[in-house]
Amino acid sequence: MSDANNTLVMTLEGGDVTIRLRPDLAPKHVERISTLADKGFYDGVVFHRVIDGFMAQGGDPTGTGTGGSDEPDLPAEFSKEPHIRGVCSMARTMDPNSANSQFFICLDDATFLDGQYTVWGEVTSGMEHVDALPKGEPPREPGKIVKARTTA
Repeated sequence: MSDANNTLVMTLEGGDVTIRLRPDLAPKHVERISTLADKGFYDGVVFHRVIDGFMAQGGDPTGTGTGGSDEPDLPAEFSKEPHIRGVCSMARTMDPNSANSQFFICLDDATFLDGQYTVWGEVTSGMEHVDALPKGEPPREPGKIVKARTTA
């Protein structure tokens, strides 16, 4: 993957969120997110868990927090990259090698997650749209991804 298409644009109801992909940290996870996005997998998927001051989690087509894609789970690609505001990381179960399609975007610094979750990107613009997502576990009327695509 060249640097030219190392960007993911996630259109939320409030506007576009631009994410710089980090294949240098997590090549398999970046490939998965990019492939799913470009297939339209994330289109219409809600943020089912949004905790003020912590993170916004989405990527589950069922909207429940228990679903994923039909692809096999990914092996962990943990790094020393800190979980700070704007960082995009993979959600998983207690099994470190269970990331699939769910991800979260840090709304604030969450460095207690460092080394335990796979960082795959960082928001470079549009963070205000992530901040504006309805809060809750799950939110009463969850915000959704209108469309997500990598840029070529």
